[in-house]
Amino acid sequence: MNKHLNIKEWNIEDRPREKFLTKGGQNLSDAELLGILLGSGNAHESAVGLAQRILHAVGNNLDELGKLDIQHLIKNFNGIGAAKAITIAAALELGRRRKLASPADRKQILQSKDVFEILHAKIADLPHEEFWMLLLNRANKITHEIKVTQGGTGQTVVEIPLILKTAIDKLAAGIIVGHNHPSGNTEPSQQDIKITKQLAAACKIVDIKLLDHLIVGHKNYYSFADNEQL
Repeated sequence: MNKHLNIKEWNIEDRPREKFLTKGGQNLSDAELLGILLGSGNAHESAVGLAQRILHAVGNNLDELGKLDIQHLIKNFNGIGAAKAITIAAALELGRRRKLASPADRKQILQSKDVFEILHAKIADLPHEEFWMLLLNRANKITHEIKVTQGGTGQTVVEIPLILKTAIDKLAAGIIVGHNHPSGNTEPSQQDIKITKQLAAACKIVDIKLLDHLIVGHKNYYSFADNEQL
């Protein structure tokens, strides 16, 4: 029976921690980085070997790995207990929060893709609908990011007066709204179209611009402004 080499038996330049220290994290594979988090494997695999098996199970896609819950990791991978599963989940959550973190300067919205990048990190992977709004100043820079409402797997209820009151109270010059479709289908429903038209008309009355409404899918989006629906 072949015995796998413990990471401590690898050449120093091949050990993930040492490699990270000498060459930088950008030069490590996903499996090596995940192996560092795991710290150890099991009786038959090194930490990196276990990491490779976990990544293979999700098609080597870190986004899919982030969707696995702690109990799934514990149940399906020998060598993963609660501590390691939580470590993986915590690292991925930190990565998600880093993506969400606002830079020191307010982000200026120049195109619909800028909005998609902000909303995708918040709502793309949710199993339920959420409706968000971004408030902008006259330079099209974001001043506030606000979750308006949360629903079930179907459509969520949007209260237009609440959106307008919030925008007025916070002295917004413009509004961009967006919500996700848990199905991943970004085509607007009749209700989406109706809400967009009603919100655009209401914003016009109070002299606040509705700049766009995005429907966010897993990897793509629909922009009402880009499709000349505003």
